[in-house]
Amino acid sequence: MQVNLLETPIEYLKGVGPKKAEVFKKEFQIFTFYDLLHYYPYRHVDKSQVHTIRSLEAEGAFMQFKGQVISYDILGERHAKRLVALFTDGTGTIELVWFNSLKWVEDLLAEKREFIVFGKPTLFNRRWNMTHPEMLDPDKHSNSGVSMAFQPLYNSSEKAKKMGLDSRSISKLMITLLNQIQDVILERLSNDIIQKYKLLSLREALVNVHYPASQELLASALLRLKFDELFFVQLRLLTQKLIHTQRNNGHLFSLVGDTFNTYYKNYLPFGLTNAQKRVIKEIRADMGSGKQMNRLLQGDVGSGKTITALLLMLIAKDNGYQSCLMAPTEILANQHFESVGKLLKDMPVKVGFLTGSTKAAKRKVLLEELQNGEIDILIGTHALLENNVVFNNLGLVVIDEQHRFGVEQRAKMWKKSNVAPHILVMTATPIPRTLAMTLYGDLDVSIIDELPKGRKPIVTRHLYEKNRLGMFGFLQKEIAAGRQVFVVYPLIKESEKMDLFDLMAGYDLMADCFPIPQYQIGMVHGKMKAEEKDFVMNRFVKGEIQILLSTTVIEVGIDVPNASVMVIENAERFGLSQLHQLRGRVGRGAEQSYCLLMTKHELSTESKQRLKAMTDTNDGFEIANIDLRLRGPGDLQGTRQSGELDFKLADLAKDEKLVVFTRNLAKEILEEDPDLQLPKNQTMGKYLREIMKKQHFFGNIS
Repeated sequence: MQVNLLETPIEYLKGVGPKKAEVFKKEFQIFTFYDLLHYYPYRHVDKSQVHTIRSLEAEGAFMQFKGQVISYDILGERHAKRLVALFTDGTGTIELVWFNSLKWVEDLLAEKREFIVFGKPTLFNRRWNMTHPEMLDPDKHSNSGVSMAFQPLYNSSEKAKKMGLDSRSISKLMITLLNQIQDVILERLSNDIIQKYKLLSLREALVNVHYPASQELLASALLRLKFDELFFVQLRLLTQKLIHTQRNNGHLFSLVGDTFNTYYKNYLPFGLTNAQKRVIKEIRADMGSGKQMNRLLQGDVGSGKTITALLLMLIAKDNGYQSCLMAPTEILANQHFESVGKLLKDMPVKVGFLTGSTKAAKRKVLLEELQNGEIDILIGTHALLENNVVFNNLGLVVIDEQHRFGVEQRAKMWKKSNVAPHILVMTATPIPRTLAMTLYGDLDVSIIDELPKGRKPIVTRHLYEKNRLGMFGFLQKEIAAGRQVFVVYPLIKESEKMDLFDLMAGYDLMADCFPIPQYQIGMVHGKMKAEEKDFVMNRFVKGEIQILLSTTVIEVGIDVPNASVMVIENAERFGLSQLHQLRGRVGRGAEQSYCLLMTKHELSTESKQRLKAMTDTNDGFEIANIDLRLRGPGDLQGTRQSGELDFKLADLAKDEKLVVFTRNLAKEILEEDPDLQLPKNQTMGKYLREIMKKQHFFGNIS
């Protein structure tokens, strides 16, 4: 019964009704009492102090005064009609002005009683006035059931305001709701945790986040509610991981045999970094545990994730299993195929390649070889997910740039073996620690945080339009030295709405400055057919094109060691993570490489911060942390399916300590009581099960 009250449809709250309920649902996704209760104010206005009119000095701040209306008059006509009242608190006077609801205001003022007036004083014709102030009855004001010391301000919308749901109206409805449901707010944390960490009860927190009696209580309420958001996400992720480990046995890779050892000793073209060795050791332990591995491998651009994955696939072969590597684009898949083919050219390991473009005859042979076990490693795109792609004994699935695949797509790959294959998902998009801990808390995470020896840091420069001729001269020198150049634009065609340098205009300018036949210029963008795009890209890879003009289609995976310069036009229009990914397209060879960030002169503060971060560091993880601080986690959710971070109050950048603390606490509790069955944990267990019923998680197939 108590839970049902919170689940009551919002139209049944006094003062709402069917029409306002529709607005609540469409504008704010508020369907029930529970939803409104968790619709938090974006800030509070301090109403804890009553000021004197005599103390007024400057405009801009909300203030309140206590006194009486001496007189009032209705001035003007029709649209210019207004009610002006003279208000005094004994120390001075201020004019109160209304432009609508005049009859209601006149009836209110006719009572000639004491009021608390609240609003923003402004100076007009050297007289203080306040437009549309709140008029509060001191007696009702103090007996509303909640503290009125701080006025909550709620986000609204134009449509909602027209229907009478502005911030003030929402706050009145919130008082009605709080008075009605305070006694039925059930606790969800254990008493041990509340007492040990001196947290407010859930009821106190929810009341004080809306109507705090003091700044200290507001801070305590925010802490408690942030704690809940983070703690239950961590508890859910770790429980999911625990369930996955208990339920899913995996292939036992007990051997590190001849294939791995022969390749490692005789054919590995370069020494592994310590980070690569550490990661391989972590993953070997997973694959030798008898449980299904479910691991995320993070590594900055060029850190050596592919060779790491290849060595793991050789361990799979040593244990009698097949592997596959799935990439999001045909270009990237082909690049992996060629790279792995070169690395294994002297080894008795058969590698297959399958994409949507694979011809029917070749596909038929390939699928037969795959099914009878002749193919050891299959590399491809989404085509690997098709039902007719049947493995003989799939043991390891490697998914590159995994955020480009939908969860359901990855699930299909997971089902291509009777026993769940080991899953290794890789990303070159560095993920801040707190974001990884929260988004990928149900996965084990390995990080390659070291670049191969001899790799020269990319020199990054921020240039303005006045530097363009000098930049062109620099490109000519690099091309004369045998290098190649990327130039990236934010748009394909000119836009009336945005004053940006577009790809087509860029092509015309480049063709003038770098004429044929001395220079060959290519162009790729998202609206080209796949085969056209691949044709141009392959010419660039072969060195037949010196300058490649592009939109962000080249952001991920293009590996051209001879390309030494990345020019990014209108760099202020790109996110920090995207800028870093684009920069990672160069610096893959032995020569010094450069990233040139071209911008207009007028830049926002945030744009300047992003560009400074790019010129200051090449460290992807440092950049990811700056990006998290600047943009917040909501914009970074491309690293996994959206909807995972439905935080209303917690901020992964600002609340890093709380993220780590709640993670460790959840871990500690589950180690002692995995099923949350101990009496002290049963409240939390019940709430956790409710969460997991409402949401569908795919952590075990990520």
